[in-house]
Amino acid sequence: MSAFDSQTYPGQSEGKQINAPILDFRNRIGDLARPNLFQVEVGFPQIVDNGTPQSGATPGSQEQRGEESAGASRAGSGASSGSLATFLVKAANIPASTVGVIEVPYRGRTLKIAGDRTFEPWTITVLNDKGFALRSKFEEWSTKIQALHQNLQEPRVIAEYQSDAMVRQYDRQGSVVRSYKFVGIWPSTISAIDLAWDSNDTPEEYTVEFQVQYWTCLLYTSPSPRDRQKSRMPSSA
Repeated sequence: MSAFDSQTYPGQSEGKQINAPILDFRNRIGDLARPNLFQVEVGFPQIVDNGTPQSGATPGSQEQRGEESAGASRAGSGASSGSLATFLVKAANIPASTVGVIEVPYRGRTLKIAGDRTFEPWTITVLNDKGFALRSKFEEWSTKIQALHQNLQEPRVIAEYQSDAMVRQYDRQGSVVRSYKFVGIWPSTISAIDLAWDSNDTPEEYTVEFQVQYWTCLLYTSPSPRDRQKSRMPSSA
């Protein structure tokens, strides 16, 4: 036996004490949330038509007939715009919670008290389908809010162009652990799509920025949160 083998290293005799906090951490936490286990649902307001999106094509022209044919093909696929968003939204975010701060000077010090709550814009990243079905809906939604050719708005009241959206976070067993509902959203920015001849093996994508009135957090119970009968999520949500 060498002198090296007979040495006692720091923590060697306290191995159980060192491992205990690690095991305790593992047992208490269970698992960590994964940012790629999520689902987004975007609701469209009633002002957005269920048929072919509006376009600038001349009525009765070959261009319009082609667009109508493409729209009929998309409608016949049985995939609504809401369900397309579920599969094509590749990135989103869980909203931040922000309360303003009011600073009140007092005798050389600053007293900080709570101010008003603010809600930041919500942005999603969308994969573009070959028929532009989902982007067309977003563009139609935006055009109904504010026309392209002149300063006109189709909805008579604000509520007509606002809708709701939902972000659901899943665990690795496929159960919903938390949901965030965005209330009163409308698209303020639909980003450009970059085109380039050297863009190989890269799908088109774009972002949509929504203005949000407010959001609410919906908590779920276990073991089957997706069952509305066993969750605390309102049945109307």
